[in-house]
Amino acid sequence: MICFFRRLKYSAPSSSLPLFFIALCMVLLRPGVAFSAPAIPQHGSLETCSAILYDLDHDAILFEQNADQHIPPASLTKVLSMFLAMDQIRQGTVNLNSPVIVSRAAARTGGSRMGLSEKDNVTLEQLLMGMAVSSGNDASAAVAEFVGGSTPAFVSMMNAKAQSLGMRDSQFRNPHGLPAAGQYTTARDMLTLARAYLQAYPDALRFHNTHVINHKGRVTWNKNPLLGQYPGADGLKTGWVNASGYNIIFTASHGSRRLLAVIMGAPDSRTRGVEAFRLLDAGFQVCDNRAASVVAALDCLPADQYRFDMHKTAREARLTYASADDAPVKKLGKGKNAQVSKSKQTAKSKSQPKKKEAAKAGVKQKRTSDQAARRAADSAS
Repeated sequence: MICFFRRLKYSAPSSSLPLFFIALCMVLLRPGVAFSAPAIPQHGSLETCSAILYDLDHDAILFEQNADQHIPPASLTKVLSMFLAMDQIRQGTVNLNSPVIVSRAAARTGGSRMGLSEKDNVTLEQLLMGMAVSSGNDASAAVAEFVGGSTPAFVSMMNAKAQSLGMRDSQFRNPHGLPAAGQYTTARDMLTLARAYLQAYPDALRFHNTHVINHKGRVTWNKNPLLGQYPGADGLKTGWVNASGYNIIFTASHGSRRLLAVIMGAPDSRTRGVEAFRLLDAGFQVCDNRAASVVAALDCLPADQYRFDMHKTAREARLTYASADDAPVKKLGKGKNAQVSKSKQTAKSKSQPKKKEAAKAGVKQKRTSDQAARRAADSAS
């Protein structure tokens, strides 16, 4: 359901209850009712090759565009490499403080870099941070050698992991995403990967929402355009190679809701960021509309609440009482106001018998006086 009302303000007195509000609540509380608004983009309207938007809390795909198109993953590959490293940490074979000696091959890896040198002694945690923030290909190569024993062995682990997650349209040839023949994925598979990664290791987001790191004087910045710019955005990974265009896996949370999305093949970094903002804005305007969900709650009116300000077009109000009392409603004025005056009605009903008794007593007293006067007159004559 598309949210039509983002905020509802009502400043009437607590003793007032507009009939419009009652009707609105009755409509909103009905399951299956939807309001439409131009929020979710139409298929093909995004300036990207493919995209997909997913609501983690409700396990629902909110939007997709060419989500099964094969595209080189570029540095989105690093999410899978980090996933494998986190698996090994959980299994206890390595830990975040494990020392890693950087090899010559890893240090010479081209493309985006953390700035490693041959024989650098760094921790696994530093390498993971370098992969997430700097998008360091050198860090990815060092992690692959350390965790897998060799790069080919690690790549085999990557493909096995992808298959186990249900990534049916992906093949990986290296741990960092640099161009390689036969390496491809889809937006849907990247969503599957990111969802499993976040569900297994939610704390890993701390790597992905770090803005900047410094390794031996080399400062590198996180290229995620959402961090610090979109409320609730806290990850995940960007990527680019010439064959793929600009890719990004991104996530954000508002309250209890978390959205996860993938954009692949944007023509430039600016468009990638604009479309990411657009998807999140649309996604957070979509509300849960399942049966039995509570949209709004109204307080019960207390028994002494007696005034109802009604809409001018309403002529009558039907009230149902939980008690066995007669409905103490008396209409005052014309249409606009109706007043419940139970206390007055009760007082009136109590006073009526007294008045009748007083009247009877007066008549009886008069009759007695008349009879006494006649007797006095008779005796005088």
